[in-house]
Amino acid sequence: MVIHQSAEDYLETILVLQQESGQVRSIDIVNKLGYSKPSVSIAMKKLRESGYISMAADGLITLNESGLEVAKRVYGRHTTITKLFTILGVSAEQAAEDACKVEHDLSKETFDRICEFVRKQKE
Repeated sequence: MVIHQSAEDYLETILVLQQESGQVRSIDIVNKLGYSKPSVSIAMKKLRESGYISMAADGLITLNESGLEVAKRVYGRHTTITKLFTILGVSAEQAAEDACKVEHDLSKETFDRICEFVRKQKE
C-alpha cells in the first residue's frame, strides 16, 4: 500500500510522542507539529480508516501493527540521516530539520549506503 509523506510524518510523530510520554492524543500532535486541530482530526480519521491507528473512547491514539511498522521505518531513516548530517558538521537542529525533508524520498540503495557510512564513522 502506498502511503503519503504526510501520513508518514503523522505516524512518526505518534511514535515519538508515545516514546516521550507514553500516550498520545490529537492535541499532542497539534502541539508537536503546529498544525490546526481540524487538520489533525481529518488526518487521524484517515489513518484510523486505513488501519494504521486506533483511537480509544477517551481520545488516546495507538499505533496498530502496520502503523508502527511505517513509523519505525520513517523514524529510523530520520535518525540515521540526522546522524549523517551532524557528521558532516551540520548543527543538530538543522540536521534534524533537513532530515525531515529528505527521509521520505531516498531510494533504498542510497539509504543503505548512508547506513553503511554512518556505521563506519562509529567504528
